[in-house]
Amino acid sequence: MKIIAYICIMEQQFPYCGPIGVFDSGYGGLTILREIRHKLPQYDYIYLGDNARAPYGPRSFDVVYRFTLEAVNYLFRRGCPIVILACNTASAKALRSIQQHDLPHIDATRRVLGVIRPTVERLGDISRNGTVGILGTSGTIRSKSYDMEIAKLYPGFTTVSQDCPMWVPLVENDEATGAGADYFVEKYIDSLMDKNSDIDTVVLACTHYPILFDKIRRYISPEVNVVKQGDIVADSLADYMMRHPEMERRCLRGGTCRYLTTENPATFTHLARIFLGQPVDVEHVDL
Repeated sequence: MKIIAYICIMEQQFPYCGPIGVFDSGYGGLTILREIRHKLPQYDYIYLGDNARAPYGPRSFDVVYRFTLEAVNYLFRRGCPIVILACNTASAKALRSIQQHDLPHIDATRRVLGVIRPTVERLGDISRNGTVGILGTSGTIRSKSYDMEIAKLYPGFTTVSQDCPMWVPLVENDEATGAGADYFVEKYIDSLMDKNSDIDTVVLACTHYPILFDKIRRYISPEVNVVKQGDIVADSLADYMMRHPEMERRCLRGGTCRYLTTENPATFTHLARIFLGQPVDVEHVDL
C-alpha cells in the first residue's frame, strides 16, 4: 500500500493518487458502488452520501448543482482523482456544469463521471424496436436528461417517461419486499406501459430501484428488457480505466472502502444493510 502511494507521488506527471470517489445524495448509490466493487475489487473507494440534505430530486437545478459541487470538492480534498456521481439527479442537474465550467479551474487532470451517459450508450444493444421507457424520480424525469441523451445518440428512438414518487420511500422504509409495495410498483408500471404499448426496454433511472427489481420484473412482460444501472456503470468504469491508463495509475489499490455521511452514522448503517446486505462502519462529515 505504502509502496504504491510512494510510486505515485514520485511520478511527476501524477502529483497525487488516491481512492475512487462515489457520491450520491442518499443511499441508492450504494447499489452502484456494490457492482463497481464487484467488477473492480482491487481499488480503494470512498462513498459519500449527503443524506442530511436528501432527497435532491425536488430541489432546483441550482441547488443540486451547488450541493453536488460541494461533495465533489470534498472528495477531491480527500485525494480522489476520479469521482462517480452515482446519482441520477446529480448526473442530470449538475454533471455537465461541473465538467465544463468547474473542473478546468479546480483541477483539469481529475475527472467527474455520471451514470446517465453509460446507461444510454448501452440501449442501442438492448432495445429491439427503439421504444424505451424511463422509470425515475420526479426530478430526473422533469430534467429530461434521458430524453436528451437518447435523442443525441439514437435520433430514431422514442422515449416514454414515468415518475415513481413512492418507490424511494418504500425502499428506505424497508418495505420493498412487503405486500404493500406491490400496489405502487404495479401502479407506475401500468401507467408507463399504458402510454405506449410498444415499449420493449425499461430503464430503472434511479439507483434505489434495483432493490425493487423482483417486484418490477413481476409486473412487466417477460418480453420487455429491464435495465439496471449498476453493472453498466461498473463496466463503463472498467473500460474507462483501460482507455486511460494515466488515470488508472492514480487510483490506489488496496481493496478498501470508507463510508462517509452527512447524516447520523447509525441511520446510515441501518439503511446500508438494505442496499449492501451487510453492516458497514460509517464516519460523519460536514461538507
